[in-house]
Amino acid sequence: MPSLDNEDIDRSSTKQSNYSATREEDVIKPISTSSKTISSDDFEKLYEGQPAWDIDQPQPEFVEIADQITGSVLDSGCGTGENALFFAARGCDVTGVDLLSTPIERATQKAADRSLEATFLQLDALKLSELNQKFDNVLDSGLFHVFSDEDRQRYVNELSRVMHPGAKLYLQCFSDKEPTGSGPRRISQEELHRTFDEGWEIESITPCHYLVREENNRQYTSGGPHAYFCVIRKH
Repeated sequence: MPSLDNEDIDRSSTKQSNYSATREEDVIKPISTSSKTISSDDFEKLYEGQPAWDIDQPQPEFVEIADQITGSVLDSGCGTGENALFFAARGCDVTGVDLLSTPIERATQKAADRSLEATFLQLDALKLSELNQKFDNVLDSGLFHVFSDEDRQRYVNELSRVMHPGAKLYLQCFSDKEPTGSGPRRISQEELHRTFDEGWEIESITPCHYLVREENNRQYTSGGPHAYFCVIRKH
């Protein structure tokens, strides 16, 4: 650790803006199925414990496509860093950013504990261009779907500013196949195509499931929340 209408792993990211969910007693209530950007206050409450998505391992969809990723990697809305650290262990030059200080502190400690080199920064994803750096790859596991329509477009514009031409965005978000309830807004394939219509090419959208903490499973579809895993290339 970090939106529009409401949207299968069948295989085995300072309070500056708003975004990344709740201890079990908190997450049982919907964080936001509305069109508003999820607030940083909501995310801070979640990090008082261990959020549903903080699973102490990378999301399986990112593991599956790992061989496609080389060079520099930005993990946008990195949380406590599991996806970022997975790619750091594979030799990638990794930077992770998150809105809140707590997950960044935890990610930094994990990197030290595992003797891995990775940079973790507290930064609003709506201000990614402040990094003054471009990347070969961007990871987004659970950030895209927390934004309002307006902030979503701001976010995509910021992504474009920090990606080399031909760089790829690997994005996992809640899908509209997941029933309304706990968690963020659901995203449709139509929304994805509309959002990345200009300056991007969607190479694939694959139905999958999010892996969540065992104690949170009962809040979602059996097997984990329905999601889409997308590979999107910047022109």
